[in-house]
Amino acid sequence: MFRRILTALVTALVCAGASLAQAQTAPPKPAKSAAKPEAKPAPPAAAAVAGATEPTLIGQYGPWGAYTATPNGKRVCFALAKPTTSKTNPPNRPRDPAYAFVSTRPGEKVFNEVSVMIGYTLKPGSESTLEVGGASYAMYTQGDGLWIKNAAEEEQMVQAMRRANDAVVKGVSAKGTETVDTFSLKGLAQALDRIAQDCKR
Repeated sequence: MFRRILTALVTALVCAGASLAQAQTAPPKPAKSAAKPEAKPAPPAAAAVAGATEPTLIGQYGPWGAYTATPNGKRVCFALAKPTTSKTNPPNRPRDPAYAFVSTRPGEKVFNEVSVMIGYTLKPGSESTLEVGGASYAMYTQGDGLWIKNAAEEEQMVQAMRRANDAVVKGVSAKGTETVDTFSLKGLAQALDRIAQDCKR
């Protein structure tokens, strides 16, 4: 599942630099060895790392980094950013870092797929939304990931994200904590144009 690959790629980025912020300002270190065989007992995320090369930063546009990687020999391009602000209700509840992705996988004919790794396990059946450009899009939830419910609206949402100043993602954790993450969209259009060059249709 691509969510596991994203998790693995983020892990590779964090390991390559002391933090994601550092990784976005300098290219990650080259992988020590490419395409190791997957070990059968390894958990899915570890298996994805084993079959992947580390992401390569190909451009930084404000808070958005544009990356390429080749997990299991298949080319992936993605734009990645952390939220500029995060709030929880009740306040100050612990959680892992959140990330927003816009991913392109030519081999699967997937272009500009929006997903959010929210940093906690979402409450099953809960409603999550991504608000941008005055519109609110319902998001499908699974584990710690969000994807748009109505795939037919995704292109419209991406176009809105290209033009808007920010996007707001709302979710509810399995423990009932409500979260609001605001992502700056400054530089996203340029990041998407850059990954479109490297992962052409």
